[in-house]
Amino acid sequence: MADKKKRKRSKDDQTEDLPFKSILESDDVILKVLKSYISSSLIAAAAGAGGASSSSSSKPLTLADLSLSTSCREVADLSLSSVQTAIETVIVQIARSILAGDGFSFSVPSRAASNQLYVPELDRIVLKDKSTLRPFASVSSVRKTTITTRILALIHQLCLRNIHVTKRDLFYTDVKLFQDQTQSDAVLDDVSCMLGCTRSSLNVIAAEKGVVVGRLIFSDNGDMIDCTKMGMGGKAIPPNIDRVGDMQSDAMFILLVEKDAAYIRLAEDRFYNRFPCIIVTAKGQPDVATRLFLRKMKMELKLPVLALVDSDPYGLKILSVYGCGSKNMSYDSANLTTPDIKWLGIRPSDLDKYKIPEQCRLPMTEQDIKTGKDMLEEDFVKKNPGWVEELNLMVKTKQKAEIQALSSFGFQYLSEVYLPLKLQQQDWL
Repeated sequence: MADKKKRKRSKDDQTEDLPFKSILESDDVILKVLKSYISSSLIAAAAGAGGASSSSSSKPLTLADLSLSTSCREVADLSLSSVQTAIETVIVQIARSILAGDGFSFSVPSRAASNQLYVPELDRIVLKDKSTLRPFASVSSVRKTTITTRILALIHQLCLRNIHVTKRDLFYTDVKLFQDQTQSDAVLDDVSCMLGCTRSSLNVIAAEKGVVVGRLIFSDNGDMIDCTKMGMGGKAIPPNIDRVGDMQSDAMFILLVEKDAAYIRLAEDRFYNRFPCIIVTAKGQPDVATRLFLRKMKMELKLPVLALVDSDPYGLKILSVYGCGSKNMSYDSANLTTPDIKWLGIRPSDLDKYKIPEQCRLPMTEQDIKTGKDMLEEDFVKKNPGWVEELNLMVKTKQKAEIQALSSFGFQYLSEVYLPLKLQQQDWL
């Protein structure tokens, strides 16, 4: 019995010795802080909406509302019949061109970096209206033109049959032509741009990647899913966002996590029960389904989104893809971006603030430093002075760290001290 008491005292003493544990308030106090923040955020949002014209007070700002000097292009969700009609229109135009003796070519919207534009009013990247010709009678583009024609034919079949396939399925319909899945994937995005529809409108989906756990109930193709009862692994995010609906939650915020390892730690510790939240991750580079799902949660549940990423240029890059969009899919940024994501951690300033040991920090490579400097030149980074300050510190110290560096203080330090203290201090950018 004495040994048991001794072991318990030893465990308690070890917990108290954790860095910054002593300044951590009770969970009730932290929850009050969060409630106060959420209330003030809702009031500010309502005041912002009230400042707009009465006819559009509840409507978010869109590209069409702005008078930009540059013409830009955006896609929309189209029905299968509309996609089918658009493909048939393209093919009829090609047939007429061939019959007239002019051969044929596709006019493909350019997705090059030079054709991208960051719009501060929308806080996202959009695609400008420049297009390039992809002629069949050119040695340099004949193969890509053939791939484009093949992809159009396959999408037309999906429309007729009203079925979904994965990008991998699409690739395996003609491996010799496509050669590599990256090539069929790239042309799939081109086709989406050409037809003016979202990629999900083409009925081509990616394999499941992202997962969600915590205080969320939603319907998946008619089945009600309770994400508090999905175990440590959570619920795989459905690849077809159209079948997701009836979202309900008593969460106070959404916690967006970059890495699977950090997600598992938080899920196993049931962090979402201690601080009511929804935890979501794409296990690295964000996929389309996770980006669509995150946006749907944010827009329907009206919850703040806090992001936990590695303290390196790539962590911030991943965060920016969720928030401002990727250049590769800027044509669909209106549907794929989640506004007002807060950078919770791990930030470069946290390395010294939380006294992360030197042996847990990594030296930045030359490529890391270059990526960091390149990001400092991006308009969406310049817009946020806090991001600029943190990135400058990272490049100056030439140090980076992963979320798992916090494990040097204990495997549960992330959920027991670091995140609760961040929430208590409202320490996010």
